[in-house]
Order: sequence, then C-alpha cells, then structure tokens
Amino acid sequence: WCPTSQIQLQTAEDMMLRCVDSTFSKQFVPISSGNRLWTLIFSSENVKEKTPMVLLHGFGGGVGLWAQNLDALSQHRPILALDLLGFGQSSRPLFSTDAQEAEDQFLESIEQWRAKVGLESMILLGHNLGGYLAMSYSIKYPGRVKHIVLVEPWGFPHRPDTENEARPIPLWIKALGAMFSPFNPLAGLRLVGPLGPTLVQTLRPDFKRKFLSMFSDNTVSEYIYHMNVQSPSGETAFKNMTIPYGWAKRPMLHRMDQLQPEIPLTIIYGSRSSIDSNSGSTIRMLRPHSHVDIITIRGAGHYVYADQPEDFNHKVLQVCQKVD
Repeated sequence: WCPTSQIQLQTAEDMMLRCVDSTFSKQFVPISSGNRLWTLIFSSENVKEKTPMVLLHGFGGGVGLWAQNLDALSQHRPILALDLLGFGQSSRPLFSTDAQEAEDQFLESIEQWRAKVGLESMILLGHNLGGYLAMSYSIKYPGRVKHIVLVEPWGFPHRPDTENEARPIPLWIKALGAMFSPFNPLAGLRLVGPLGPTLVQTLRPDFKRKFLSMFSDNTVSEYIYHMNVQSPSGETAFKNMTIPYGWAKRPMLHRMDQLQPEIPLTIIYGSRSSIDSNSGSTIRMLRPHSHVDIITIRGAGHYVYADQPEDFNHKVLQVCQKVD
C-alpha cells in the first residue's frame, strides 16, 4: 500500500548525502535486544584529538537532514550523527506505552551506542525531540557530556492552563485533537498509500526550498517520505510521551534542577519559529550560576540548521571552540 522499503529508504538517504564532500563511514551500531542504530562517522586525522560532537535529529527526522552541516562541522572535530531508535534506518522496536519508560528506552539506546562507538565524552547537540533527549541524557549521564546544544528543543514547558489563557484553544481544534488522539501523528501519511510522496511535496514544499542549494528535485521530500512510512516505532513512543496539542507529559523544565551546574548549555532558536523561546529565558533563570547562552538566528524557522545553514554552522563552531 505504501510504496516504500528499507532499500528505498537507504537509496533516498544516499541521495541526500551525495553532496557531502567529506570522507565518512556508515554503519549499524549494535545495541541490546538485537537492535541497531544507524550511524554516520566523520573523523579525519587532523581533528581526532578534539571532543566529538554527536547530532540527535528531531521527530520524524534522520541523519540525512544534516546534509548542509556535516562538511562545515567535521572540519573542526569528529562528528557522529545517528538515527534515533525507532526512526530512520535504525531498528524500530516496540516501545513502552508509559512516557517515562519510553524516554528511558531512548536514553539507554544512546548510552549503549556511546559505549559501542567508544566515546568517553561528547558535545551533545539535539534538535526538537533530540534536544529533549539530549537534556534528559545529560541529567542521567553527566560525566559523558561536555556541552549541551539545544536547537529549537521540544518538550520543555508544561501545557498552559487554557481556561485561564488570554487566547484559549478554539473548540474546533480541541475537537480535531480529540478525533485524532488515538492515532499516531503521521498515520495519515501511511493511510493515503501511493499518494504519500505527492502529499509530502504538497504539504511541505518548504523542505525543498531549505535544500535548494543542494537539490533542485524532490530528493528531500522523497527522503522524508521513506523515513516516515516505515513501521511507526519511534513515532508511537513520541505520541506516548505527549499530551494533547503536542505538549510533553514530562516537561523538561521541571527537571532542570537535576542537571549538574558545571555542564554548560547553549540554546539556539530561529527568529521566525513558532516554538516559544521563553523556555530559554526560564532555563537561564533556573541556572543562575551556570553557563547558559541563548542564540537567535535571524531568518530561520524551526529547522534552523537547514533554513540558515551557514549562520548555524558558524554559531555552533563558535560554541565548540570554548569546549577544547
């Protein structure tokens, strides 16, 4: 029904990465329960002494979406990008329906992966869901993280009390939310079957624009399609970690006191994003004696690293200089 396969996903990713000039290796890293995490490793001889940076993509993403960042970032330090458990080419196991247990499954997979690839410590950069997991991982394994970079992170504030809000959620949105709450976020993409590729191109033409410097065809939408019509494993875990309208069941701001104060933190927002950047200010207030830097990249939306890749790469490299 859905015109896809593991081979088609692999081919779509290869197309995404064909413009990356740097030398890199690709491998499945085995972790427990027979699962494997798909991994790209950039590590030239002249940067091997630097602290590696690990890239964690967001919901519905994968390693290929870093295509405009990998060359620039890997010139200065080892870069490792992985498909999170349940996403991309990584294994798609059954996750717990409990929000905390599902989150722990993500964290344990990252920790087992870290041990297998032999990283003692790292700079951990996460976008969207990857930012949420980067923070949670850093709380649980503080000795492994030298610096956290959150890029438009999901799941930090609690859901506001809409009854007391100046702009309550309209009834029609509440009705739609109730109607679709039993379903996974991307179920519609699988439901339309052969129309899926066209649907991605129609609903998200912005992705083609974001990568125009690399591709003039439908490479990006093909990749996004093939990633998100596979078995909805990580997608289901994400749904189980949310409450209606996309808020986190376990908001990360409630746990900021558990992050060791000596771990520095940088938060990057896009000036045109719909994500509320107030969480950055709240984190700074909650960590008065710790390093918290907030960076806003002009002209960028939620996908900062793709909207303004040169500016994003430059800012991230500046952050990393302070680590070594």
